[in-house]
Amino acid sequence: MHILILGAAGMLGRKLTAAITGGALPFSRLTLADLVAPPDVPGASSVAVNLADPGAAELLLQDRPDLIFHLAAIVSGEAEADLAKGYAVNLDASRALFDAIAARQGYCPRLVFASSLAVFGAPFPKVIPDDFHLTPRTSYGTQKAMTELLLSDYSRRGLLDGVALRLPTICIRPGKPNRAASGFYSSILREPLNGLPAILPVRDTLRHWFASPRAATGFFLRAATLDTGKLGPSRALSMPGLSASIAEMIEALRRVAGQGAVDLIRREPDPVIQAIVEPWAEACEATTARALGFAAESSFDEIIGVYLKDDFPTRSI
Repeated sequence: MHILILGAAGMLGRKLTAAITGGALPFSRLTLADLVAPPDVPGASSVAVNLADPGAAELLLQDRPDLIFHLAAIVSGEAEADLAKGYAVNLDASRALFDAIAARQGYCPRLVFASSLAVFGAPFPKVIPDDFHLTPRTSYGTQKAMTELLLSDYSRRGLLDGVALRLPTICIRPGKPNRAASGFYSSILREPLNGLPAILPVRDTLRHWFASPRAATGFFLRAATLDTGKLGPSRALSMPGLSASIAEMIEALRRVAGQGAVDLIRREPDPVIQAIVEPWAEACEATTARALGFAAESSFDEIIGVYLKDDFPTRSI
């Protein structure tokens, strides 16, 4: 089986690569693609390519990979700040990929797409059911929702075999902060655990839906072998996770690392970040995904424990 990972240089792409090369999925060939060539990995080939460039998708598909993980995107804060770039990367490039697949007669790969809970927006219930309608309140969420719909339609037509995973906010992300509006969720834990100050730009009572990088990697691996005949007309699944408030996250940090770590958090409200993250989901039902074998953590102590075991101190992946 030939596996292609788009966005392979990112944190989740690197963790997924490590899991696959470690035996999580059988493969005869593994291609890693990103804007900057991913680090060399034994048993894999790396390529630098911008999926938004004309002809890029055709180049990546010339050997007809059997399984495609589509993680390539720009993050929420950047997509909100640069409208044209957000649509070019998060929507237009995805459609170009789908069209390039459809143009190959007799070719129908499994395609696992990294979507987001940003496809939902307030008002919504405290726990969002699996069949809740798409109501994005940001450009990033709109781009993800539109790609989900395209994926389901192309799958309906038999042009590809798609699965879209609505990921919780992934926490604790290793490494340095990125431009994601959700980045503070990781930094208010990661930096204090490393003895560094962190800024909290939102209220302590804000509640959200989380899973660890380890759980997210498991989501992708499960989707790779899923019987998609069980999904029905919509190929999008809300992933399991853990609902927690900022205050609950900080209490977990206190239990694990003590008051000294908590004291490194500085509260500096940021109206721009608040406007982006306030409408995000607090919790998801994820009944369908759980029944299909997807699983995540059940406490923030577990999530912190995953970070301490997998990424502290931050290691190369």
